[in-house]
Amino acid sequence: MESSLPMASVELVGVSKLYGTTRAVDDVSLKIPDGSYCCLLGPSGCGKTSTLRMIAGHEGISEGDITIGDEVVNDLPPVRRGTAMMFQSYALFPHLSCLDNVAFSLHMRGVDKVERRKQAERMLERVHMEKYAERLPAQLSGGQQQRVALARALITNPRVLLLDEPLSALDPFLRVQMREELKRLQADTGLTFVHVTHGQDEAMALADIMVVMNGGRLVQAGPPREIFNEPETAFVARFIGGHNVLPADLLGLGRGEVALRTDRAAFRSAGEGEIGFDAAVALVEYQGTSVQVRLAAPTGGEVQVLLDERAFDAAPVAAGQRVSLSWPRAAARPLAA
Repeated sequence: MESSLPMASVELVGVSKLYGTTRAVDDVSLKIPDGSYCCLLGPSGCGKTSTLRMIAGHEGISEGDITIGDEVVNDLPPVRRGTAMMFQSYALFPHLSCLDNVAFSLHMRGVDKVERRKQAERMLERVHMEKYAERLPAQLSGGQQQRVALARALITNPRVLLLDEPLSALDPFLRVQMREELKRLQADTGLTFVHVTHGQDEAMALADIMVVMNGGRLVQAGPPREIFNEPETAFVARFIGGHNVLPADLLGLGRGEVALRTDRAAFRSAGEGEIGFDAAVALVEYQGTSVQVRLAAPTGGEVQVLLDERAFDAAPVAAGQRVSLSWPRAAARPLAA
């Protein structure tokens, strides 16, 4: 499906948001190319939602500039920014049908009834909800309500679609289905999507650009595979998951910290070109195609190892057992302080 919707890049330059003396967002600079899917990711209170709301115009900017397309939008109201926002709650009108919910913004703009219903029907078709046009929101599942909310956002012909944790209210199975739908819709429309989430798996599945935030600051940004394979700080390695953050001297690698992927470890003594140590098995968790083993590190804390089911079956370990643990030396990634 080809789209006639326009695209626009989004750029933040030195953007900050202050609430009194508290910096909710602190000097964030980021460029999101047009037509890309960007996920803002981080723990609660990291500034990701405030950043999204500043792009939308629902929060004022304390410092810096936001550009959409080739226009600085700092002082523009939301309706003039070329953005549409999909909220976590979907915010559908309970007394209106799906069709009328989607058409509502055109009604507010004075578009005549025949034309606005025609456009609303087209948008419902785009999200595969045309069969439910006359149903009320209460008669829909959570996933169906989300599709209606998406259609309502798209009917305003935005250049940028902003999504505030749109999958958080869904059960895990439906969440996977709907993230596939979001990716398809973004590819079909060619719009720039900016999506706030606290889910690492969600961001890695959806994003062209993943932006990790912490304490109001941008910590690392890039393609998901780059961030997963090349975390720059201990915070990113821990937050993204799939890594152990260990003292470098424990592995004979000098000072500081290193990240080691949980799926690169083996239960054997370190040989030539390898690093490792002995540890006690604390817990073994079967996870279907893989087995996660948690161990007590010699320096305190926990080490995790993720093994293919067959590899575990070939050399099983049990809680309380003491084992040797090793990684390829090249797998150790030094981390910034």
